[in-house]
Amino acid sequence: MVAGDRVSGPAGTPATSAGPVRVLVVDDDPLVRAALAMVLGGAADVLLVGEAADGDEVPAAVGRTTPDVVLMDIRMPRTDGLAATERLLCRPGGPAVVVLTTFDADAEVLRAMRAGASGFLLKDTPPAVIVDAVRRVAAGEPMLSPSVTRQLMAHAAGTARDGGGGDTRTPARALLDRLSDRERDVALAVGRGLPNAQIGAELYMSVATVKAHVSRLLTKLEVANRVQVALVVHDAGLL
Repeated sequence: MVAGDRVSGPAGTPATSAGPVRVLVVDDDPLVRAALAMVLGGAADVLLVGEAADGDEVPAAVGRTTPDVVLMDIRMPRTDGLAATERLLCRPGGPAVVVLTTFDADAEVLRAMRAGASGFLLKDTPPAVIVDAVRRVAAGEPMLSPSVTRQLMAHAAGTARDGGGGDTRTPARALLDRLSDRERDVALAVGRGLPNAQIGAELYMSVATVKAHVSRLLTKLEVANRVQVALVVHDAGLL
């Protein structure tokens, strides 16, 4: 779980950058911002480049600080983190976004993930895990906590069964039908939240080959990042 070279890509994927991972923190609570600043400041390979107190400040802050990763609170008074995430990730070449949330915000997190957020963190996440998550997202790795992911996907499945989310299974399976058998194996592993090294070990392929498969998945499934690959797999009812 160490950061690799960051490469350019669509919105939600990190751009090439030398040196430490550049992070922008967006939260309306100054105590939360201060705590995250302390956490990030303790890592030599992570640099806090700016802070914002509301979602409406995000475009200017991103333009000013050019972060690799944005830690985005969901609930803010003027422009919430969901709207800010959607606006930020609709443009190509933007930073990766990780939403900050609590257990009772699962529907909101799903919306952020479908918009292209690279993952989520609970606000009581231990400091070392926060730093590691920033590194992983900057390296293009999945940022899916298995325990929280199960809750989110259960919520998504329940919404679909209740009719609130429309028919997601049929279009998701149609997308997966575009994949080769090997690509499908990789997609299922991504859906389980596995990092590249573990996928390679399970499927007997190199990490470079896994990365190549993941790049093809993003194109064939018409998604922005690995989190959205996982959502397609779960929408298809395969996990």
